[in-house]
Amino acid sequence: MQLIEDPAGIRAWSRAARVHGETVGFVPTMGFLHEGHLSLMRISKQRADRTVVSIFVNPTQFGPNEDLDRYPRDEQGDLDKCDSVGVDAVYLPPVEAMYPPGSQTWVTVDGLTDGLCGRDRPTHFRGVTTVVSILFHQVEPDLAVFGEKDFQQLQVIQRMTRDLQMPVEIVPGPIVREADGVAMSSRNANLSADERAQAVVLNRSLRWAADQVAAGARDVAALTAAVRERIDAEALAAVDYVEVVDAETLAPVTGSLSSPARMALAVKFPSARLIDNWLLEPVAGEA
Repeated sequence: MQLIEDPAGIRAWSRAARVHGETVGFVPTMGFLHEGHLSLMRISKQRADRTVVSIFVNPTQFGPNEDLDRYPRDEQGDLDKCDSVGVDAVYLPPVEAMYPPGSQTWVTVDGLTDGLCGRDRPTHFRGVTTVVSILFHQVEPDLAVFGEKDFQQLQVIQRMTRDLQMPVEIVPGPIVREADGVAMSSRNANLSADERAQAVVLNRSLRWAADQVAAGARDVAALTAAVRERIDAEALAAVDYVEVVDAETLAPVTGSLSSPARMALAVKFPSARLIDNWLLEPVAGEA
C-alpha cells in the first residue's frame, strides 16, 4: 500500500494505473475510520481495479463553533484499517496542498443544500463540494463511493458531478450499523456512555416510522411528529430536524405519502450531532 502526500504524486499514481488499463476507485474520508468506511472501500475494490482512499479533515466544511478541533483522529489506526482491506494507495494531503494561500474559489450546489443539514449549516456543503471537486481533479478516479448515511451529501455530490460533467461515476454505499442499530459514525467516539445509550433512539424511531408506513400509515405530519416525540423523550437528545423528503430532489414531502421517500433526521447530543435516514415505502396501490 502506497502512501502519497502531494497532488502530483497521486495524479501520477492514478494515471499510471490507467496506462496499464486499470480503473481507479476512490473513497474520500476524513479519517478515524470504522466498518462503514471499510465497506465503501470493499465496494470500490469490487468495482475497480485499483482503490485509493484519501484521509483529510476538511476545515472548510466546519462552521464557527463546530467540532473541527474535536474531530477524532487516528492516522496509524486508519492506515492499518486501509491495509487490512487491501487498499492500493492512501492519499494524505496537507491543508496547503488542498487550499493554497490565497484560495478564493468555491464550488456550490443550489437547491439541494437549502434544507435538512444545510438549513443550520449554511457553509457546510460549500466546503464539501469544493473539497470533493479538488480531490476529483487530483485523484482523477473513474468512480467514487459515498455512504448513504450522509444522504444529503450523496445527493449533492451526484448533482455536482452531473452538472459539471465530471467523468466520475458516483456509487452509493449502504448504511452500516452497530449491533444496536446506531449508524456507524466517527463522531460516535465523542459520545459519553449515557449519550451512546440514548443514541439508539434515532434508529428505533426510523424503524418504527417505516413499520407504520408498511402497516398503512400515510400522514407525513403525524409520522414526523411521532418520531420527534420519541426522540424528545430521551433526556440528552435534542432534535435538530425530522423530515420526509423526496429521495432525489430532497424536496419536503407533505400531506399523504404516496411513493417511496426518505425520512431524514439530525439529533444533537451534548458531545456530538448525529444524523440518520431510512427509506419509507408505501405499498403500491394503497396510498
